[in-house]
Amino acid sequence: MSNRGSLPLRLRVSYLALPAALLFVAGSFPAIAQSQNNDNFSSSSQGLVAFDADPALPASPSPAMAAGQNGTYGYHSNNWSSRLAFEAGGGGNAPIGNDQPFITWGGNFTVGAGYKFTDRLSALIEYQFMDNKLPGGLIADAGAEGGHAHIWSLTVDPVFDLFPKAKNSVYVTGGGGFYRKVTSFTDPEEVEECYYFCGIGYENVVVSHFSSNQGGVNGGIGFTHRLGDSSMGYSNMKLYAEARYVWINTPGLDQTDGLGTTGLIPVTLGVRW
Repeated sequence: MSNRGSLPLRLRVSYLALPAALLFVAGSFPAIAQSQNNDNFSSSSQGLVAFDADPALPASPSPAMAAGQNGTYGYHSNNWSSRLAFEAGGGGNAPIGNDQPFITWGGNFTVGAGYKFTDRLSALIEYQFMDNKLPGGLIADAGAEGGHAHIWSLTVDPVFDLFPKAKNSVYVTGGGGFYRKVTSFTDPEEVEECYYFCGIGYENVVVSHFSSNQGGVNGGIGFTHRLGDSSMGYSNMKLYAEARYVWINTPGLDQTDGLGTTGLIPVTLGVRW
């Protein structure tokens, strides 16, 4: 048989091998591309891990640490404003010892502001106003029908908290400063009072008084109850109850401007934060 008009065998084999090779290369390209993508992703992931592990960057807190920071007792900001302390309260007070013939029970109102140096130690500048009655015998001796003693003070008082992280705690406090005492005797006086209609009424008018500006000291103990719990987050607000002894160096009876030294025990309820 003649081979004229037909391709040589080697050429026919080459023509068949070329399409097969092209098909093989085309089928292998997706796998190669996928392998390169995986390598790039792995390199990127390693870069991100290395970036997160950079010691120059702040580490993210663990869940336990975050819970401790945001818990009821665990977190204190370094911001100076978080160290400010405030209080407001009121209550009653009574004299003790030799002061009972010259002053009797009354009420008080106290406000203060200061700074918390540590969780345990703070210092407050306190303003306190006390309104006390006078004993009937003293009023009669003065020839009056009524009377009162007003005492206001401006003092510096450190506060030391014994259990600062507890929900219920005990603290001690004490300090001193400026005290002003004004003792007044009053008599009722007729005045015209008009509401829906006018009429004659009576009001107490000061007929005599004397005052003194003196130094004084105070000291006492108190109890606090922290408001809020772990589900509500950290709370600086506390309810407090305290009792103090206040001593004022007012002039003695032999002087014309005083009724002797003054000793009182104010009991105060209020809130601190």
